[in-house]
Amino acid sequence: MEYTVQKLGRLAGISTRTLRYYDEIDLLKPLRVNTSGYRIYGQAEVDLLQQILFYRELGLPLEEIKSIVTSPSFDGRQALQTHHKQLLAKRKQLDLLIHTVEHTIAQQEGRMTMTDQQKFEGFKQEMIAENERKYGEEIRAKYGEKRVDRANLALLNMTPEQHEAHERLNAELNETLAQAVAAGDPASELAQRAADLHRQWLSGYWGQYTKEAHAGVARMYVEDERFTAYYDKDQPGTAQFLRDAILIYTGVTDNA
Repeated sequence: MEYTVQKLGRLAGISTRTLRYYDEIDLLKPLRVNTSGYRIYGQAEVDLLQQILFYRELGLPLEEIKSIVTSPSFDGRQALQTHHKQLLAKRKQLDLLIHTVEHTIAQQEGRMTMTDQQKFEGFKQEMIAENERKYGEEIRAKYGEKRVDRANLALLNMTPEQHEAHERLNAELNETLAQAVAAGDPASELAQRAADLHRQWLSGYWGQYTKEAHAGVARMYVEDERFTAYYDKDQPGTAQFLRDAILIYTGVTDNA
């Protein structure tokens, strides 16, 4: 079946302006434009739009969605399976937040008590779900299910005091790293201090630390553009600098 832009917009519950914008940015092109100048969409375009809207529902920016769906390795069926898994995780997260709100109301009404740790379980789970959505597939493939699950469990089991200490450590890492990048030498004392702080930060999740795994994470910061964008958002070149500092710190060569 074929659709005009108006009919497809009504079918999908989005505006014709959105569909035209997707065309302009080469995210979703129509099958053809007829002699009257109307965009015509076929079944392949309908299926692709569904994929795009799934990714939008999961919070991905359009630029990232475009990179995914236009990749030669994009597999629509595999993507649907991933969507299903992520949406189930999102539903679980919403259920947990609802549960936390209900218990908090009950506590305030004097019907039950909550520990401080229970008050923040839902928010920790939200952080885990967000990390899984963005990086879960790559990290699990690289480091294995057990290590990732152990890291997630460590976050969930953190007391408020431990979580606050971990956040302070992260702030110190970011400040030290920024100063080291400005100085420009990954072998400097300041840069190696940043690498050590990064080790401490990772160990808060990992439990068991290895130099090889630390170096592997550092390489991923450069190899995966999402990590690179995160580290480089304030100081371009930060991801590569941190990788180099960590490789020096661990003594693991870049071609290991």
